[in-house]
Amino acid sequence: QLQLVESGGGLVQPGGSLRLSCAASGFTLDYYAIGWFRQAPGKEREVVSCISSEGASTDYAGSVKGRFTISRDHAKNTVHLQMNSLKPEDTAVYYCAATIPIATTQAMCAPYVYEYWGQGTQVTVSS
Repeated sequence: QLQLVESGGGLVQPGGSLRLSCAASGFTLDYYAIGWFRQAPGKEREVVSCISSEGASTDYAGSVKGRFTISRDHAKNTVHLQMNSLKPEDTAVYYCAATIPIATTQAMCAPYVYEYWGQGTQVTVSS
């Protein structure tokens, strides 16, 4: 059974940093495009960042560009989301998702293409 597990969420003050991790069990992430999404209370799920299966292509939502970095750790079968300069509006449940890509070089940021989803990790940015 393919499972994704997010970790690394928590409570942080504005301006702080967190690193989220998305780990896989039952399969290797090497062949999958990965996306990070978030959903705040009362809002729709939105894309945060995505990365191609081979890792060279990435994309970011405008609201996080320059603050967040997505990366792959092939040796640990994990994808990370480094979040710096966090703002209260970054508060949400963060989800990672995986899908077999059309091309290994394509970062896919549309949530409807993703087949496998984790349960989410809460990120709260507050003083």
